[in-house]
Amino acid sequence: LAVAGATGPGSFAELAAMPEAECADRIAGYQGGFTWLHRPDVVSIAAVQGHAIGAGFQLALACDMRVLAADAKLSMAEVTLGLVPDLAGTRRLVELVGYSRALEICATGRRMDATEADRIGLATLVVPNDELDAAVRDLSAGLLANNRDAIVEIKALLAGAAGRSHAEQQRAEREAQTRRIRDLAGRGE
Repeated sequence: LAVAGATGPGSFAELAAMPEAECADRIAGYQGGFTWLHRPDVVSIAAVQGHAIGAGFQLALACDMRVLAADAKLSMAEVTLGLVPDLAGTRRLVELVGYSRALEICATGRRMDATEADRIGLATLVVPNDELDAAVRDLSAGLLANNRDAIVEIKALLAGAAGRSHAEQQRAEREAQTRRIRDLAGRGE
């Protein structure tokens, strides 16, 4: 029930009237619209110009990289409506900026500009407004110029790194590299 969904005609009342389990299932469906971007075989780039508030901010968080125009403003504004962020953005926010900063962002609902977003680790790049499309094209071209299977392995390694011990991460790296070597030699699956 992100801000965008909460303000639609009748959606808040409709969800409030549902049994709890049905309401939670509906929200799970909304979350699925965002979390498919977490798949290791998809590398996504959010291009943000102007305001990304509530669901828009959570959609940007669902992406692997965020290119912000200089005029971008980000806000987790659900709290201003008495709600909580619910589109799978809270964990990603904590991973990017840490618990304390994530709490401050979510609990105040304040807006931050692109400069602050860059400083605290939310932005991959910040560019002048008129350079946003070109910056996203350049970043995409850089990704597409490399081996897709290697990028899939890299994304999986990095996405799982925080949950693994050093030894587990090193094992995951060895296994990924073995798959790549075998694949490149024509001995892969």
